[in-house]
Amino acid sequence: MADKENCNDKTSIEELKEKYKEIKEKYNFPSFDELNREFQIEKASECESDYLIREIRKFVADKFSNYLRFIETILHPMNAPMFVFSIIKSISVEEKNKLTEAYKELAKYEVKVIKLDVSFNEEMEAEFIRESYKAWQKIKENILSVIEIMEKNWDNKFEGNNKGYFG
Repeated sequence: MADKENCNDKTSIEELKEKYKEIKEKYNFPSFDELNREFQIEKASECESDYLIREIRKFVADKFSNYLRFIETILHPMNAPMFVFSIIKSISVEEKNKLTEAYKELAKYEVKVIKLDVSFNEEMEAEFIRESYKAWQKIKENILSVIEIMEKNWDNKFEGNNKGYFG
């Protein structure tokens, strides 16, 4: 997420697209529309920054982090909301394996983000964005297939005992 102190000046999405075009060509990025569709990078237009590439990386990292936490809650549901236990009942070992693979990949990127946060390097930021975009295509397939199973089985596995917290 962009820093609040950098968000005083707003830029238009058209200006953002022009700035993006420069880094897209320099670093062989996907089109603005492709990256925006996956990571909502248009939000960078809300903040003026001398380091657009870092702002884009933050949006990518935020999305990865959110999915990492969601999958972690499914795979290791300590202190999870009650509905998570119904979700867990609705997925097979195969789906859990898909989530585990997605989790491992997302965790790898989480570590890379820490390194980038500690020491800014434009080339490494660009590499992270390129790799993340490619990795996300596979990760999202796995997540979507599991979500579809969850939705399909939701009514079958969502069980309430109507006894309340203390049974």
